[in-house]
Amino acid sequence: MSADGRGSTGVSDDPKKNQDSATSGEEQELGETRRRSRLRWKKKDMPGGLWVKCDACSQTIYRKDLEDNDLVCPHCSFHFTVTGSERVKMVADPETYRERFAGFKAMDRLEFENNGSYAEKLKKTAEKTGHSEALLCGEAEVCGRPVILCVLDFKFLGGSMGEVVGEKFALSCELAASLKRPLVVFTSSGGARMHEGVLSLMQMAKTCSALAELTDAGGFSICVMANPTTGGVTASFAMVTDLVLAEPGALIGFAGPRVIATTIKQELPPGFQRSEFLLEKGHVDAIVPRTELRETLAKLIDYAEAR
Repeated sequence: MSADGRGSTGVSDDPKKNQDSATSGEEQELGETRRRSRLRWKKKDMPGGLWVKCDACSQTIYRKDLEDNDLVCPHCSFHFTVTGSERVKMVADPETYRERFAGFKAMDRLEFENNGSYAEKLKKTAEKTGHSEALLCGEAEVCGRPVILCVLDFKFLGGSMGEVVGEKFALSCELAASLKRPLVVFTSSGGARMHEGVLSLMQMAKTCSALAELTDAGGFSICVMANPTTGGVTASFAMVTDLVLAEPGALIGFAGPRVIATTIKQELPPGFQRSEFLLEKGHVDAIVPRTELRETLAKLIDYAEAR
């Protein structure tokens, strides 16, 4: 209550205070108007896809800078998942990649159904990725060294291995032996393709046999495991090449860590199944950052050819 008994009006008897209060209110309103204007501009005028948020450090990265750095975060060195086509572009010398065995397509022999038919999933995934299967194979050069390149694309049904992946890999081993070129493999996979049942599991033995024949013919092979490499791919050809490399922080194993922890009812050690953990235990030969892979592969190929 004021001194004269009337309710307070919120207006001061001091004209200067009233002026300051009005100015403050105007500034707040102006600030709110500017904020809304910025939001409208962002929604309407900001070109989409220019910025990417890092999954590890949450920093916002200009997409062009990220692509120039081989999709490795410049702030924390987190390695983003790459598609098969992106991997080929990063590794192969410009205009040297020539795809082989591109016409191979999987068959839905079991008429598998799981939230839709396998045949329909194959069709949609092929349209989305631009490839007929998860494994890209071809001839290429890496820093001037001719190689046979095989790349698993995680975007194609989790990079899973079925009949076609196994066949294309085996044919790539034969091609490497006949052309006397090193076989360079990049893996990113959830394992065997459940849609093909035991036929997909058979590819584990098939791919290992193909690698053994390449070795017997005097061939040289390198596998680079990216995040994630799990299941039947880890338990077959990914681990039996002459040299086994890995990208930093890659999840590598057979069953996933949560499945293992639940099964054994124990807490897993820090970094379990990450590439650094596997290097410490002797399961991989080296961890190579993506930005250094081309030069590292070239050196290893030179060492192998000097044998």
